[in-house]
Amino acid sequence: MPIKIPDSLPAREMLLDEDVDLIDTSIAQNQDIRPLKFLLLNLMPQKNQTEVQFARLLGASPLQIELTLMTTQSYSPKNTSKNHILEFYKSLDEIKNNFYDVLIITGAPIETIPFEEVKYWQELKEIISWSSSNVFRRIGICWGAQALLKELHNVEKHQIKRKLFGVYDHNLNKSKRYRLMNGFIDRFPMPVSRYTENKEKEILQSGLEILAFSSESGVGMVRCPKSKDLFILNHLEYDAKTLKDEFLRDKSENFGIKLPDNYFPNNDINLEPINRWRPYAFLLFSNFINEVYQDVPFNFCKQLKV
Repeated sequence: MPIKIPDSLPAREMLLDEDVDLIDTSIAQNQDIRPLKFLLLNLMPQKNQTEVQFARLLGASPLQIELTLMTTQSYSPKNTSKNHILEFYKSLDEIKNNFYDVLIITGAPIETIPFEEVKYWQELKEIISWSSSNVFRRIGICWGAQALLKELHNVEKHQIKRKLFGVYDHNLNKSKRYRLMNGFIDRFPMPVSRYTENKEKEILQSGLEILAFSSESGVGMVRCPKSKDLFILNHLEYDAKTLKDEFLRDKSENFGIKLPDNYFPNNDINLEPINRWRPYAFLLFSNFINEVYQDVPFNFCKQLKV
């Protein structure tokens, strides 16, 4: 089944070029099924790119997905046109009476800033609080995962000496079998791009479960066994060239950035990187969507209103 996105969203053309299964709004409204409703709080600077990355993964599901894009009111993005935000994005005030099966909070290039100093932190706390009553399940990506871990479980993020930057192999936690990780091999790659980390000891003390861990980059994926919220501290959604673009950007700004680890063939920036992680991105989101579909009541919205 396809993913439903706004008919005029610019990302639509790129998704169609990739043969991602899309559905027109008029057709979706006449189908006698209940689509899973996903809300994407997009905090990334390149919003169009992030829209494509997540719509691609959601569109691979055999279930119909309805995707709503969300932004913050307290901070205006600098790299996306105001018209694009006004046409395609919703604020909390606009959707606060709605109910969603899944909220995805993306990463944001602000992980070195203390949470309380982030311009939209109070608004984000309000969104997370709202989601406790209006959303069935949540996914956090990188900084978005750290924000959820902080607000929901009081798990702190910690500054590290140098940026974790590259593609690192992660080992599955094999002490328990997780339906979410069905089909994964014992060791799989994930792109990492952050200046902070969450410590294994503090995560476990909070009653959370670690699904994937890297000897080089630390904790990679965490889950709450009660809510089944998912915290992905890395970027399985990234395109093959995303780390390259970040490297060239930081290099041009004289950040003294090093080459991404395990990324460019032969560490040669003139050679195109290979996306070795995308199959696992598709697999993880497919498993997650299937799990939500099996767990969420058909009349979820009505149950929450009672």
